[in-house]
This record gives sequence, structure tokens and C-alpha cells, in this order.
Amino acid sequence: MNIQKIKEAKTKLIGKQIQYQEKITSTHLVAKQIATDEQNNGKIILADIQTEGIGTKARTWYTGKYDNIAMSIILKPKCTIDKLEGLTKKIAISMKENINNLYGYELTIKEPNDLLLNQKKICGILTEINTISEKINYLIISLGFNVNEDIFSSDIEKSATSLKKEYGKEFEREEIIKGFIEVLEEKIKKEIELY
Repeated sequence: MNIQKIKEAKTKLIGKQIQYQEKITSTHLVAKQIATDEQNNGKIILADIQTEGIGTKARTWYTGKYDNIAMSIILKPKCTIDKLEGLTKKIAISMKENINNLYGYELTIKEPNDLLLNQKKICGILTEINTISEKINYLIISLGFNVNEDIFSSDIEKSATSLKKEYGKEFEREEIIKGFIEVLEEKIKKEIELY
């Protein structure tokens, strides 16, 4: 994983700090452990392999080895919690726009938190907000995106896909991450008062 390429994203906050580990339990769990530290605002937790990836409704998220994107973003919004309504959809729209900008491919949003390609799941989004009263302590955005995976387990092979499986070529994960955080920051920075 070329971390430097991701750090070159045209963002003011998101991705300026990246904590990369080759193998991790879950980027989301690690993000939660360090999310209260003010210095970690905008930090991305990134891994090549997750052993306990988390999906929604306590499901596991399969990451594969060196093929896909497993990432979590820690944010410290200055807004009130009501401004975060509809955030997961904005994240999904950001990835949809990013993939269209990069490759011209059309993803479909399956609300509340999935992206589909050719009616199969390619991306899952998990958001967690920690608050005290109306004050937001932190927000964690976690995302799993199937990029170069070409072999899926029997229980998900009919419902899941990847860019490589659909288009028969390798894609650069760093390019996708870089584009995504640029679109995401631009889309949410004012509304949720990122800085």
C-alpha cells in the first residue's frame, strides 16, 4: 500500500494522518480505541488484512488479502448531532461519484449503507457517533470496498462482487482512497463543521 500517494489527496483534514497496519483485527475497533484523542481528527486507519472486520448488524466483513480496501476515518465534527442525519447516504454518494469520476462506472446505492455494482454488493459503510448530550465526541466512518478480489466464499459469491470481478483487470486501491476522501471532505466539510 502506497501511503504517500493517499497523503497527496487535495484535502485539508482527512488523510493527512494515516495509521497503516498490514494485518489488523478491525480498522473500526482500532479507530474507537484512539478516537477520543483530539490529535487524531482526520486520521485514517488502514489495513491490508482484517481478521475481524465489522459489518452492520454485528455481521462480519470479509476483507481478503491485499486485494481490497478496509479503512476507518476518525472525525471530530463541531456541529450538533442533528446535522449528521443522512450522513451515511452522503458517504455512499461520495464513493459513487468517486468511482464514476475515476472509471465511468455507475454504482447503485442500496440504503442505508451499501453500494452495489451490477446488483451485487461491492461496498459497505459503517458509521458510529459517540456523544455526550448534544456534543459529539467523535464520529467514525468505516468502509469496506471490494477492489481486486476475484474469489468469494460460497456463502457470499452470488451476492458480492468487486471491480476486478466485473471488469477483469486490476485497479489501484490508493487511487480509489485518494479520490474518495477528496470528494467526501468537499461534500461534508461545511455541513458538519469539520474545521
